[in-house]
Amino acid sequence: MATKRLPMRKIRDVLRLEASGLSRRQIAASLNIGRTAAGTYLDRAHAAGLSWPLPDDLSDEALERLLFPPPVKVLKGQRAEPDWALLHLELRKPNVTLSLLWEEYRAVNPSGYGYSRFCDLYRAWKGRLTPTMRQKHFAGEKMFVDYTGATVEVIDGSSGEVLQAQVFVAVLGASNYTYAEATWSQTLPDWIGAHCRAFAFFGGVYRQIVSDNLKSGVIKACFHEPRINRSYAEMAAHYATVVIPARPRKPRDKAKVEVGVQVVQRWILARLRNRTFFSLAELNQAIRELLEQLNSRVTRHLGASRRQLFEQLDRPALAALPAQPYVYAEWKECRIGLDYHVEIKKHYYSVPHRYLGHKLWARFTDRSVEIFAAGKRIACHMRGRSNHRHTTLSEHMPSAHRRYATWTPERISRQAASVGTNAQALTDIIMRERRHPEQGFRSCIGILRLAKSHGSERLEAACERALEIGARSYTAVASILRNNLDRRRPQRATDGPAILHPNIRGSKYFN
Repeated sequence: MATKRLPMRKIRDVLRLEASGLSRRQIAASLNIGRTAAGTYLDRAHAAGLSWPLPDDLSDEALERLLFPPPVKVLKGQRAEPDWALLHLELRKPNVTLSLLWEEYRAVNPSGYGYSRFCDLYRAWKGRLTPTMRQKHFAGEKMFVDYTGATVEVIDGSSGEVLQAQVFVAVLGASNYTYAEATWSQTLPDWIGAHCRAFAFFGGVYRQIVSDNLKSGVIKACFHEPRINRSYAEMAAHYATVVIPARPRKPRDKAKVEVGVQVVQRWILARLRNRTFFSLAELNQAIRELLEQLNSRVTRHLGASRRQLFEQLDRPALAALPAQPYVYAEWKECRIGLDYHVEIKKHYYSVPHRYLGHKLWARFTDRSVEIFAAGKRIACHMRGRSNHRHTTLSEHMPSAHRRYATWTPERISRQAASVGTNAQALTDIIMRERRHPEQGFRSCIGILRLAKSHGSERLEAACERALEIGARSYTAVASILRNNLDRRRPQRATDGPAILHPNIRGSKYFN
């Protein structure tokens, strides 16, 4: 079975990450693709004469034609055998990788071995694999991040409730310079926000972020192909860096932050154990004071403080911070409803009706909602705050309602009439009270489908009850049926008191 081709958006990311200096293995780990696939796309780009940045007017269709021209048949022949002994010696030189040697080999022998076969033959020649590898950390290369297992108590001054604050830690590979802060949770907004504040603290950006397989950042932890959360990856792209999660059950991949977490727990959190905090800001102020002491402390095994090593090694190698601050955004894969709207945080936003049946992605911030199809933005709205309301653009609506081959206001009204007059009246009111009738389709169809589970007679009674109390939603009708309120008729007013009790005088008392 042929391998499914990657979206052009991801292929553009492959080219961007190669231009930033990452190896093919690192690119593959960051983008959740195979190493061979990453190498193939890069080879195709080089053969087509493409390099990053790509021209602004190069569309996805044009890029695909350049990268995937019609196949050319290659005659079978004898493949040149590399000089494995020479390659083995070359690998001992600084910064020389097997990928680089394979590229040089293919430059001389275009019909030679593919990268995966090249690696297999080299390992077979070598005869053994190194069981472990001692990591070398270069200046400006890696920032290791994680949360400590320990929490700090913070007392809510208004309610007295005791809350548990999480502690985020970032450690630099070359200098061990450390950053720490407290957040309320380990959720995606706090996780990404802590990264942004860490970059601001360091005054620059590192080429790689090595993280643990935290649920907020890594959707699927996998030894070979981890899946990075799209919002987390977008934050990394904004800072022109890349996320490389540690392999599951491989603590050596993030040994720096493992040690950093231990240092923060012993040097900072242990000193705060007897203090009481009434706000997160107060706790972070205490952490910053101790963090300053930790980074200024001259360690015995380094012979210098973390701050001194940071100024000498890491700071000159840092990439500059972006000109514009990062704006937190979340991504969500959406389905389009019959009313050509997508649901984002209990609010509905319109999209062009011609995209019915397409897979869409929504990117939303505190102020805006953007909707994309195949990497192209097709709709943009201001963020709505009210629940179960609609934001609709008139240009997204088709003429004469031709988009619905089956559901129309007339059909919904006819089907509701088959249940009863109350059901018909309720659905008509729901569609009439909306700015556009299609915005009421979801509620009406949902109400009519309740007849399958509760029967038409009960649904008609529930609609009558909904009309009496002024309810105009599917949720209200479903609640009436679920709580059997359709079977309880409201008591009518009588001349006497509703409740009999010696302390209730009744109307005759005042005569």
